[in-house]
Amino acid sequence: MSTHTPNEARVIPLRPQTSPPAPGGAARAPQRPAGAPRTPAPKEPLWRDLVGDCLRRERLAQERTLKDVAEAASISMPYLSELERGRKEASSEVLAAAAQALGLGLADLLSLAQDELARYTRSRVGRGRTAPTTRYDGLCLAA
Repeated sequence: MSTHTPNEARVIPLRPQTSPPAPGGAARAPQRPAGAPRTPAPKEPLWRDLVGDCLRRERLAQERTLKDVAEAASISMPYLSELERGRKEASSEVLAAAAQALGLGLADLLSLAQDELARYTRSRVGRGRTAPTTRYDGLCLAA
């Protein structure tokens, strides 16, 4: 049987409590206030975002509508829209159908997305981030 009162939510902390200051007055690094927003580190783009951007860019370059491409690919227009916005993770079959509807092969679409990722990586390295790594025969080599 539960010990909390009805109609009251129990709060379960997701982060461990911070430990109290060290005895003896040892100085600690200043902490941000409890409600202060944390500055997020720049995130790498998700593959679905890169692929979606490539699909949309290619569709717009061809001056085609979502409806036209969705019908040619035999997928729903709302689903194609979600793919383009990076909201859905598409199967290889769906990506191949969308690429083919745009006159591309699946390899062409994935190559475009890989180029976008490489551009992003180069721009991060140019701003003092860590160097990218390159895969070669199963070995990870510094580029």
